[in-house]
Amino acid sequence: MPPDSTAPPGTPPDGFLPDGFLPGDSPASAAYQSSLELRFDEPRRPLRAVATVLGAVLALAVLGIPLGLLWAALAPDTPVLKTAEGAIYAEPQPEQPIAADGWFSLLGLAFGLFVAFALWFVLRRRRGPVGLLAAVLGALVAAPVAWQVGRRIGLATFDRLLATAPAGQAFSKPADLRAGGVDWVLGVLPVPHGNLLLPAFGAAVMYTLLAGWSRWPGLRPEPDPTEFSWVSAGTPAPPAAPEPPAPDATEPPRG
Repeated sequence: MPPDSTAPPGTPPDGFLPDGFLPGDSPASAAYQSSLELRFDEPRRPLRAVATVLGAVLALAVLGIPLGLLWAALAPDTPVLKTAEGAIYAEPQPEQPIAADGWFSLLGLAFGLFVAFALWFVLRRRRGPVGLLAAVLGALVAAPVAWQVGRRIGLATFDRLLATAPAGQAFSKPADLRAGGVDWVLGVLPVPHGNLLLPAFGAAVMYTLLAGWSRWPGLRPEPDPTEFSWVSAGTPAPPAAPEPPAPDATEPPRG
């Protein structure tokens, strides 16, 4: 059947119109819209989103272990003296506890920025609320893990000296936090506070900035519409209709 000469430009032959294709649209734009529907407008899968968030939180909780080891290595120990009542600071106003809080705050903030930046690229197909939730919750869980790991480095030796050392002996107390901790709501729900919230704060800020600077409205890379075509590489394109012959200049006028 010959193609309809009255069809608008860009209409596929034989009057075939795919879903969502309107007369006058180019085939490339229709293919682009169809690809977006398949790749980016996927149906919501709550279970898959929950599994993604839980997996990211568990992975980031494990990363809290090296974060705590790094904090214990950088934060200074506090000199103490053994007395009959227990251990007291060897100096009237020691700076080591403040330094321990400062190191944890800096490392935690940098950790949150790194987490958001990494999840932005690792979870490319989950950019948006799911990725933001994974980054914030993961950093929020990693902070107490890092705190508990770091404060236990050398804690057994400190407890042993505290129990057995004679009065007047000097030793050191491992780094701990004074500006942060965990409160328990109803005895079962842990709620971090203080500088334990800095990793989650850094993750939220960095992820929001990455989303604001994204050049794609859907935050995920979108395909180039020029990559799609209804004509395959092996199928020759239909020949164009011949143009009407131009009037012969030598032909005498009729009339």
